[in-house]
Amino acid sequence: MIIRLFPVVLLINLVCFSAYAEDAGIESLRQSGKAFSSVAKSVSPSVVFVHVEGHIGGERTSTSPFPFDEDFFKRFFGDSFPGFQSPEKFEHPQRRIKSQGSGFVFRVEDGLLSDRTYIMTNNHVVEDADSVNVKFKDGHEYEAEITGRDPQSDIAVIEIKTKDRPALKLGDSSKLDVGEWVVAIGNPFGLGHTLTVGVVSATGRTSLGINDYEDFIQTDAAINVGNSGGPLVNLAGEVIGMNTAIFTRSGGYMGIGFAIPINMARQIATQLVEEGRVSRSYIGIVIQPLTAELAQAFNLERQEGILIAQVMEDSPAERAGLQPGDVITGFRGEAVSDVGAFRNRVSMTPPGKKEELTIIRDGGKQKIMVTLGKHDPEKETAQRSPTPDSDQLGLTVRTLTAERAKQFNIETEEGALVTEVKPGSIAALAGINAGSVILQVNHQSIKTAQEFARAVEKADKSRPILLLIRFGETQQYVSLNWREG
Repeated sequence: MIIRLFPVVLLINLVCFSAYAEDAGIESLRQSGKAFSSVAKSVSPSVVFVHVEGHIGGERTSTSPFPFDEDFFKRFFGDSFPGFQSPEKFEHPQRRIKSQGSGFVFRVEDGLLSDRTYIMTNNHVVEDADSVNVKFKDGHEYEAEITGRDPQSDIAVIEIKTKDRPALKLGDSSKLDVGEWVVAIGNPFGLGHTLTVGVVSATGRTSLGINDYEDFIQTDAAINVGNSGGPLVNLAGEVIGMNTAIFTRSGGYMGIGFAIPINMARQIATQLVEEGRVSRSYIGIVIQPLTAELAQAFNLERQEGILIAQVMEDSPAERAGLQPGDVITGFRGEAVSDVGAFRNRVSMTPPGKKEELTIIRDGGKQKIMVTLGKHDPEKETAQRSPTPDSDQLGLTVRTLTAERAKQFNIETEEGALVTEVKPGSIAALAGINAGSVILQVNHQSIKTAQEFARAVEKADKSRPILLLIRFGETQQYVSLNWREG
């Protein structure tokens, strides 16, 4: 009898367990939903809808039916993408723009002369503004003034005359983990206070070409036009980023959004509030990624660090004794491996500080102290990352004469002038253009076409050939692999 009942008892237990598991799963989802609702309730009162009106001294007026001007779409999505037809345009002496975005309260000051609430948003939301208005979720609207803008990081601060709005708590974006839940709140397409949920897909995204200074958080939380400037928050309701842009091939959301980490945004916004501008440091070097081919050409055991392609005249780098061909592996005692991250770290270090660089020169490690200079955006002498090299060869060169230098608008009169690059050749793939001047071959200085030919002839064909090339005002190293067969 017991034996016969056992399957029935087991079946009952399985049914009960299944029902329990289903209930537990539903309860888990219910708790997750409550967590997101809690974030929305705590954060939304400090998130604003930003409405901007302004003029651009341009020639075109758009007939777009959207509440955003064409330039706003271009800034968010790129110059062109499938599925989006550029609206009809016609000539006009001046263009009036209307744009919309988001922002959030991050600082409140009260006192006899300082009843002000500061709101963080994107520079591209307010850069052409004649007037800025913000609207809170409860319907209250305020006229805002621009406190300061930083186009290089795409961060701006605006202020309103009140102290009755709560500031959001700013978190620590350096502690973000990939896979962590995040919530984006903003006004996509003017649909006020929209919440989307996702995870952190990646951190430390640089060299995307969106801003001059980049260190993006990548997320799959849905971000669209109008989300720009809004907060990206964690489940504790702390701001860990400011939504800025998306990657798309269709013109719509495709699961890849980018937010400026709040640690960077906080530092820049604080300077804008307190000083009205951002002070950045620079060393005065042109840097490029150290590829495997370049590492081999420089006889390096490991592919680590970034390569100095050029040292600016009368710069902190020149005064410190840095040289083209030096490989930077450390800054302030921390490893260096990414061009964008290094540039950010230098720029956000206070000017005038003396810092230690670890470099590799001629196969040996050295420590060099450099006093950081104050970056002047007018001169634009900060570090730049030239286009990476390719891997093949195909050039026609001539000795650079005064006449040829004038013809190609070249300042130097020494080197091998590239007069022709064969289409589809390895030189063409490497980005070498006619008008480039070859200054070195495998670290050997070149002054004539004959010296270039001899240096190439003597080069070890089993190894890449390393060229130092100047184009315009920029120098960079290019490593080319020989064709086989």
